[in-house]
Amino acid sequence: MRKKEEVRSMPLVKVKQNYQITIPNSLRRGLKIAVGDYMEAEQQDGELVLKPVKLVHPDQAYFYTEEWQKGEADADKDIAKGDVLGPFDNIADGLAALKTAKI
Repeated sequence: MRKKEEVRSMPLVKVKQNYQITIPNSLRRGLKIAVGDYMEAEQQDGELVLKPVKLVHPDQAYFYTEEWQKGEADADKDIAKGDVLGPFDNIADGLAALKTAKI
């Protein structure tokens, strides 16, 4: 039994029908959890641990590869230095610039 002077510092949640719980607002906001998000649930040392999981559609997985992110970082550096071509008034000017570009 808890001593009278002990103060609960964690929000208390209740397990409802179908074993559902409501994540307290302060935690949802802090972790940016939205309706429809997925959570990973596991047991660690006798405790229930929920971790937010962000899913990536397979068609977009390439974007998160190390190689792609390096290319994005390189492109950002080139843009910051002004090392870019264009904009162009028409497709012919754009193609001509690509043919003479040092890649």
